[in-house]
Amino acid sequence: MTDSDQSIRWVVLKFGGTSVASAANWSIIRDLVKERLDEQLRVLVVHSAVGGISNMLDQVMAEATQGDPAPLLADISERHLALAADLGLDGPALLGDYLTELEQLLAGVRLVREVSPRVHAKIMAMGELLSTKMGAAYLNAEGIPTHWQDARESMCSVDVPGASERAAFLSATCEHTADPRLQAELAARDGVVLTQGFVARNSRDETVLLGRGGSDTSAAYFAGRLQAERLEIWTDVPGMFSADPRAVPGARLLKALRYEEAQEIASTGGAVLHPRSISPVRRAGIPLWIRCTARPDATGTVIAQEAGDDAPRVKAISSRDGITLVSMETLGMWQQVGFLSEAFKCFSDLGLSIDLVSTSESNVTVTLDPSANSMDASMLERLEQNLARLCRVRILQDVSVVSLVGQKIRAMLHEIGPALEVFQENQIHLLSQAASDLNLSFVVDHDQAARLVQNLHSTLIKPPRTDSVFGETWEELAREDATAETDVGEMPWWAERRDELLAIAGKEQSAYVYSRDSVAAAVARLRALDSVDQVFYAIKANSNPDILRTVNEGGLNFEVVSPGEIDLILELFPDIDRERILFTPNFAPREEYEYGFKQGIRVTLDNLHPLREWGDIFRGQNVFLRLDTGQGRGHHEHVKTAGVHSKFGIPLFELDEAQQLLDDCGAQVVGLHAHTGSGILQADNWEEVATALGDAARRFPTVRYLDIGGGLGIPEKPGQQPLDMAAFDASLASVRDHVGDCEIWLEPGRYVVAQAGVLLATVTQTKGKGDVQYVGISTGMNSLIRPALYGAYHEIANLTRLGEAAGDIVNVVGPICETGDRLGSDRLLPVTREGDVLLIANAGAYGYVMSSRYNLREPAVEVMI
Repeated sequence: MTDSDQSIRWVVLKFGGTSVASAANWSIIRDLVKERLDEQLRVLVVHSAVGGISNMLDQVMAEATQGDPAPLLADISERHLALAADLGLDGPALLGDYLTELEQLLAGVRLVREVSPRVHAKIMAMGELLSTKMGAAYLNAEGIPTHWQDARESMCSVDVPGASERAAFLSATCEHTADPRLQAELAARDGVVLTQGFVARNSRDETVLLGRGGSDTSAAYFAGRLQAERLEIWTDVPGMFSADPRAVPGARLLKALRYEEAQEIASTGGAVLHPRSISPVRRAGIPLWIRCTARPDATGTVIAQEAGDDAPRVKAISSRDGITLVSMETLGMWQQVGFLSEAFKCFSDLGLSIDLVSTSESNVTVTLDPSANSMDASMLERLEQNLARLCRVRILQDVSVVSLVGQKIRAMLHEIGPALEVFQENQIHLLSQAASDLNLSFVVDHDQAARLVQNLHSTLIKPPRTDSVFGETWEELAREDATAETDVGEMPWWAERRDELLAIAGKEQSAYVYSRDSVAAAVARLRALDSVDQVFYAIKANSNPDILRTVNEGGLNFEVVSPGEIDLILELFPDIDRERILFTPNFAPREEYEYGFKQGIRVTLDNLHPLREWGDIFRGQNVFLRLDTGQGRGHHEHVKTAGVHSKFGIPLFELDEAQQLLDDCGAQVVGLHAHTGSGILQADNWEEVATALGDAARRFPTVRYLDIGGGLGIPEKPGQQPLDMAAFDASLASVRDHVGDCEIWLEPGRYVVAQAGVLLATVTQTKGKGDVQYVGISTGMNSLIRPALYGAYHEIANLTRLGEAAGDIVNVVGPICETGDRLGSDRLLPVTREGDVLLIANAGAYGYVMSSRYNLREPAVEVMI
């Protein structure tokens, strides 16, 4: 290496799949590269496959082993050619050879019906090879001399003795120490060097992959070997945060972190950066920047040796789901030499890597992280059998780890102590304090994790407004984006009718206000679905009579869950066709089923107990069966209504017994029903439900109706996209042949009314405790309990000062004598004063119907406009 090579200042820019997926983003990348060149830096660009392509390649391999991969291969090809056209490139000429090679590889897979690790690596590498060919060609076309570098010529994996073939090809490791040869080689290239992430070669010149997080890791390897001045990771988020912003919108940007802190956050659940990418730059002392491609001027996160501070404090609350916990108990382990060695050998013999460990005189409990282990039921069964020779074994699957991450955790246990009250009613399966003093972790039931993260964050993350570590909240950043992108025509209905709402607030200190037009519009969207035969409105979401009249006028039917709801519908609509009412009781007494049949309405069973014990009341009746398809979804664990942890539905393994019981009592099944949860925004969710019901219907030839439930979600948090109703309709259309002549029914509740309702409340007091600001309002959890019960998020606006610049971060609280009486934490509002009217949005569902007179305070009144 010459003296001139040593003086070269390299910067490595890594761009993720979303960042390279559009022409608009490539124009940003072009400008960023120019800026770095203007700084007299040599630029190495490392980037991923186009967003979504890696998943498609995984899927097309599976298609090739089972059927015809051609349709999906055509989609992959079209996506690349379309992007090439958007970039002004000749796609067929540029990408044709690689697309042909991909087709040939898949033809080989289809022939032998299996994918070896060697072929798997070659196929997956195609995503990066295709995308970087376009990237280099685009930069050259834009006047930036760019050399396309095959990463396999520069990056060679390290042979690991004893590694499986799969690990060697799909989870390789490379050297990352200073490499004078590579420095000289790349220094000799003209202009910018652009190469692939994720891809390398082995000592036999075969293609290998760097595994999960491979592109970040590739960039870090290159930075270490080039002794780069810095590594910049450009992604679709503005940096690392103090919690997952999807669960905690008040999460704060972490502007500066030390290497070890970033490593802990990444290892304990932070998804922005892969933990493997930190070690190479840490060892070389290279600063790592995390930036957002869509917002190149935003602050982002800097990770370096002396970044931020080392004061004792919690900097992040993170969680990992899908964890398996293994408890080993025996009195024989006390002072027994070699017990742990024998027990841990049972794990290593199966290739399982242990994560957390907790020990006592008679118990050892460990966790297994699915990101580090490939586990299935048979492997866990073998583990249990092997361990059973040593001790009593208990295995819990699908638990979660909640971690507090920060500096000098032991020095602040006295401050953390009061925050741990949130665990008072939640079982802790394991407690682990890291020897590095960087984290304190709790293993808890999965359905408690999200709420615990929210509560711990609001209790422990309270930085001052000006801080060397903490920056803006996710909500502040998202609102800046929304302000830049939203045009006037997209205002919510309540902004357009602000004057009416303020007039109502002048008469009523607290009021639920519903928009008739908004309800009617939601009803019309549902009625326009070609693939749905009947829609039943779940009136438990909002049983306001004016709402029900609007729903009825729109042509929807009604789903009810209690005699009281039955009576309300019959009182409002005495002439209604009784078959327009579907009764779905849950753990109800015998009398309620009898009442449903007496009223001539449709009745659903979601448990076999009524058939076993009260078979006489079902004789000669037509019934629906509510099934548990085994998988629940939703915006919160408490609204997931399927799966083993849910009380709803007949499990599929009981269907044989159900058929026998129905035959014994002379009842006939005319409909099957499943409901997986609430707040779901994935359009294909109901396709899976319909398919499962169609399969189950083959057992019951008299079934005519398949009720796929509700759960249609709405955007709740900044940046969320609405459910694509056209995609939803198309998804259901795709299963029409599978369900035969059965009608498809839908039973939404929240979708119909949530956005139509707002809660108005008057500001009573404001208060400051240092940097923590509170805004008190005239009503609280007595009117809207969802934030306290679910940790639900509702947008909050100062209606009095709508349009004014928002600059204050506040906690919005009610007058109820409970710590949990909080409507919103860390919300961005304009300067707010006594007498202002706050509006809590998306409150039309499960608001007034769940209200109470707790503290003998009347809940908000209801008004329809």
